[in-house]
Amino acid sequence: MGKYIHHPKLKYENDEEERIFLKVMKENMDEYSVNGATGAVQKLIGDMLNGMLGEELKEHLGFDKYDRKGKDPENTNARNGFYDKTLLTKVGETQLKVPRDRNGEFSPMVVEKGERKLSEDIEYKILMMYTRGTSTREISEQIREIYGFDVSATFISNVTNKVKEEVEKFKERKLEAVYPIVYMDAIRYKVRSEGKTLEKSINIVLGITMEGKKDILGFWLCENESASFWLNVLNELKNRGVEQILIAAVDGLTGLAQAIKSAFPKTQVQRCVVHQVRFSLKLVSYKERKAVANDMKNIYKAPTKETAEQYLEEFAQKWDTKYPYISKSWRNNWEDLSTFFKYPEEIRRLIYTTNPIESLNSQLRRVTKTKGVFPSDEALEKLIYLKMARITEKWGVMPLKNWASILSQLMIYFEDVVSDWGRILI
Repeated sequence: MGKYIHHPKLKYENDEEERIFLKVMKENMDEYSVNGATGAVQKLIGDMLNGMLGEELKEHLGFDKYDRKGKDPENTNARNGFYDKTLLTKVGETQLKVPRDRNGEFSPMVVEKGERKLSEDIEYKILMMYTRGTSTREISEQIREIYGFDVSATFISNVTNKVKEEVEKFKERKLEAVYPIVYMDAIRYKVRSEGKTLEKSINIVLGITMEGKKDILGFWLCENESASFWLNVLNELKNRGVEQILIAAVDGLTGLAQAIKSAFPKTQVQRCVVHQVRFSLKLVSYKERKAVANDMKNIYKAPTKETAEQYLEEFAQKWDTKYPYISKSWRNNWEDLSTFFKYPEEIRRLIYTTNPIESLNSQLRRVTKTKGVFPSDEALEKLIYLKMARITEKWGVMPLKNWASILSQLMIYFEDVVSDWGRILI
């Protein structure tokens, strides 16, 4: 694997940047190479190369497509369509549309005529531009050093904007009408903005489709979470086609439960029990954590809501003298913490914790944990998108275990809203 990663010509500002770049390369190039997959990274390379080829022809002719004002009257040359070309890369074959000029004078430098295999230099450079949030000046300097030709800042901006377009398409794509289960959570990152370092969160919505498959519905970057922020997110989901969410499993994010009940009144909200336990144990001395954890386990492992409430009362009688805020916190959030007691074990296991999205977040942290501060919002979003694309491809097409049985039970429990969404099943 090492031969795919190290390249002496690539320059980094510091060891931290090099570590994160090498990590992304290892996860997104070697795995694709081994599996022979054709996914997000392969498409990215094709899109970026096609954008670079288009910009090269623009600079060669001296005017943009359909731009007659910028054309030299004495210049008789013009665009003349394109030809298809298959290029072999480390991640498989990618399809290019190489532009032509009428006089046959255009000779691209990024992918030369007759070249059938993409050089490792360009592969690394394209992915580096995508993942590092490098400035146009730095990219221009590195291309000059490696490839031996100059490109303008406009050229680089237009190329990198191709990546931004992919992120926007992902965020705006049409969604399904019904999601039986949806998970919501957030990860905090440090981002540089206007000379300051701010802590912002990537807020993620992960859905389970009617076919029982996991699907990332979107991610949103914000500085301060609030009920109004989450209401905007949920209304955006509605505008993209979501009509019903049956159960929403969430962390105790500010204003989230309130926003869900406002946007989707028929949705059942389940607050993550594991997060509640973790928060409670932060208030407990180390030597008593095991005993407190075992007593809390009696609450959420109870067979019925009524039994759980009895265990909560016993917990309060035993521990309130030392840790009065624990039982108070459970009671304040009990409506949303106890939702899962309505359902059988198969459904309980899916909703009482936000583990599915926690697993996703864990994989995202692996590729970002060495990055102290991101240079911009866009740089962070690009890296998150790239990793998400790789994760979703690895999920495959298999539904969750026992999904047919789970869906049948959900249809019974949500019989009052079947008239709204049953047509989707036909």
